[in-house]
Amino acid sequence: QVQLVESGGGLVQAGGSLRLSCAASGRAFSSYPMGWFRPAPGKEREAVAAISWNGVLTSYADSVKGRFTISRDNAKNMVYLQMNSLKPEDTAVYYCNTATIAPMSPLNNYWGQGTQVTVSS
Repeated sequence: QVQLVESGGGLVQAGGSLRLSCAASGRAFSSYPMGWFRPAPGKEREAVAAISWNGVLTSYADSVKGRFTISRDNAKNMVYLQMNSLKPEDTAVYYCNTATIAPMSPLNNYWGQGTQVTVSS
């Protein structure tokens, strides 16, 4: 089982940038697609972005397309989310997890503590 620790959140003004990191433990990490998720009205969490096990395929929610970029470094067991042109509506706790890409969905219900992103207007 892959264990995950998110970091990199903070307080930023609208239009600013943040880079979130997800550190994974477990030898199976490089075998899994990964995703970033955040809470959304009416649902527990919505998918923000996902990436295939080898980094070749990516997928994004329409609300972040063109602003966020997901990447991974399997040698370091890391997944990243570069967030640019941040908006107040991006404010949320962000979580990473193993995921499917199409549709974007978590593969399990084991979540880390997440990292808080707050965007001020």
